[in-house]
Amino acid sequence: MSSAIDAGSVFDDLFSAGAGRFVGDDGNVEHLAVRQWAGDTDDADRHLFIEQCGGPTLDIGCGPGRLVGELVNRRIPALGIDVSREAIRRTRVRGALALHLDVFDDVPGAGHWEHALLADGNIGIGGHPVRLLNRVRELLGPGGTVHAEVAPRGTGVVRDQRRLWVNGRYSARFGWAVVGLDAIDHVASEAGLLVTDVRSMNGRHTATLAPA
Repeated sequence: MSSAIDAGSVFDDLFSAGAGRFVGDDGNVEHLAVRQWAGDTDDADRHLFIEQCGGPTLDIGCGPGRLVGELVNRRIPALGIDVSREAIRRTRVRGALALHLDVFDDVPGAGHWEHALLADGNIGIGGHPVRLLNRVRELLGPGGTVHAEVAPRGTGVVRDQRRLWVNGRYSARFGWAVVGLDAIDHVASEAGLLVTDVRSMNGRHTATLAPA
């Protein structure tokens, strides 16, 4: 989740409240699955993400840490990063390592991660998916892969300005993006990546990306 937003207070409130929503400049509202993010992994999480990670894994925008926590429980080296201090606190409570960082900060292990996760729509961080994927590619080691959750086919690429609403107040506007299954090949190619696999379960979809 991007530091362009008033992340220190608003995203902390989001995880504390357990509910919130994105509001677009066009008035569209997206209710956020905060309770799911803060819960335990489910079958879809395991199929789409966990089972694909066999080595050191960076969870970008880890939220309250359900994925990185599961990886640690499976004895897979993993690090979560997020701009929300409350998210980092909750991840550490699970016994996982997490740092208060933006993906564009100096990330430990840059150039050596075997896997990078962009779950729960985090391919939208910053509103520029190609720029984000370029950065993530820099964090991977040789043979590394990105596992990115994407929207259903037919979505294309949607870039807009949003605000986060939680506890009766709005954040500042920030850039966000949504990438669909029908657009991920093109977006990945622009970032020097190839789609090597696609997985779907329970209405959710991930694309596995590897350096071209």
